[in-house]
Amino acid sequence: MKRRFQQFNNKRVIKELTDPERQQCEELAKQVKYVGNPEHKQNPGDFGLTPPSGARPGKSLCDAVNIFSKRIAQSLLESGLRNGLVSERYNGDWPQNIWSVTEKGEALEAQLDNKEQGTYHGYPMPESDPLASEVIKRWKLSHGRA
Repeated sequence: MKRRFQQFNNKRVIKELTDPERQQCEELAKQVKYVGNPEHKQNPGDFGLTPPSGARPGKSLCDAVNIFSKRIAQSLLESGLRNGLVSERYNGDWPQNIWSVTEKGEALEAQLDNKEQGTYHGYPMPESDPLASEVIKRWKLSHGRA
């Protein structure tokens, strides 16, 4: 299968948040849930997925950024919301995408799976994704490391 690392959805845009929207993201961070997706796992870790893993060619893998724990994935998802790295596109009350960055500076993207439950799956962003550098730049700005 052809790798998708050269094809990116150029409709993804990081939302410029107002203060009330930032507060809403803080509230969503308390409710959001990471559920994962076996297509992005070579090593199933403790995600409890069915099937445990089903890595597909062309999909970026959580293994590449050493995320094997659902607790860590959940924490990164919440951090993305608390830092306001959300997409302009919403589906119900939830942003379609949430972005975050690992301690090692690797950009991550989460996609909404279920708008009624606020569940997401995520994966590392390839360096070739032009949005990845913008996510890292904004992450550093929000952490005073511009």
